[in-house]
Order: sequence, then structure tokens, then C-alpha cells
Amino acid sequence: MGATEPLSPLSRWYMYAIHGYFCEVMFTAAWDFTLKRDWKFHGVTSVWALFIYGTFMLVVEKLYLRLRNRHGTLVRCLIYTFLLYLWEFTTGFVLRQFNACPWDYSHFDYDIMGLVAPEYMVFWFLGTLILEKMVIWNILRLRFDEDGEPGFPGQSVMKRLD
Repeated sequence: MGATEPLSPLSRWYMYAIHGYFCEVMFTAAWDFTLKRDWKFHGVTSVWALFIYGTFMLVVEKLYLRLRNRHGTLVRCLIYTFLLYLWEFTTGFVLRQFNACPWDYSHFDYDIMGLVAPEYMVFWFLGTLILEKMVIWNILRLRFDEDGEPGFPGQSVMKRLD
């Protein structure tokens, strides 16, 4: 078997971005279905979500690696949720300056400038729990095969054809 190496930060960022993008589409589809019983199950997002989720999840990965031996899961996920709200507010505020903010929470009772909604806190907390326990944990375990061949690690395509 050939030597392996961890995924690069850019590769991990990409995987986190795609994961966040997919989750947002599925969440908005499920939310719309719950409110309107729309069986078409349309989900929506913005291209900005790739940058927003990818960057945030890469930061949470770094935090996880620093905090995992110091604090329990509950404390870590509370920290992630607080940072998520800060990140959502900041990115939304910047995007709003260019009329590009894809979300508006102004119809919620406790929104802050329409950019964050505390009503979503349980969903975000559960999202950070899943992020840490499933997504980050598995992405950090992924490795590139040094040979770079498709198929079985360490076995070239020609050997498999014999």
C-alpha cells in the first residue's frame, strides 16, 4: 500500500463548503414543506453560501482540534453556535452593503437587523454537533493515496487489470 497524506486545507474547505451548501438546500426545502406542504421539495441557497460555510467550518475544525481535550462537547458546541451567529451577522452585514445578502430574518420576533434569528439557535446548535461529530471527524480521517490512482489504495490500474 502506498503512503498516504491528509487532505489539504483547500480540499477540506471544498468539502465543508459543499456540505454546508447541501445542508442549506435540504433545510430550506424541509422548512418550506413543513410550512406550506409543498411536495416539490424545492430548496434554495446562494452561491455565497459556499464561501460562508466552507470558511466557517474550516475555522470550527481548527477550534475543535484546540478545544477537544479542554472542553466537553456541550461547551464546544455552544462556542461554535455563538461564533456561527457572529459569522452569519458579519457576512450578512458585508453582503448587504452590496445588496447581495441572500437571507432576511426581519420577520422573526427577535431578529437582529434581519441578519440573525435567535429562533434558529436549536437548529444551529444541532448543526454544530453534527458538524463536529460526523463531518469534521470523518473529513480529518480522509487521506490521499500517494500513487494517486483510482480504485484500491496502493494498487495501480494495470495491476487490477491483470
